[in-house]
Amino acid sequence: MTTQKMYDVNSLRLIATAAAIIGGTIMPSFAIGLIGSNALKAIGRNPEAASKIQTPMILAIAFAEAIAIYALVVALIIKFV
Repeated sequence: MTTQKMYDVNSLRLIATAAAIIGGTIMPSFAIGLIGSNALKAIGRNPEAASKIQTPMILAIAFAEAIAIYALVVALIIKFV
């Protein structure tokens, strides 16, 4: 007979929590880097438009960061509920 290891619920919760955090933070971090990079390139090309570029850039970064915060909330729910 072969023996199979069964994972307990706490181990599966930790794995799911880690997966939620990893999956929910990788893409927003790339998005924030891409937004910032493109905004800096645009400001470098046209410095007079810096004030018109910064406001939408900050708003877009805030929305991308909100996705990471949602992932944190989901991970906390998985871990403690």
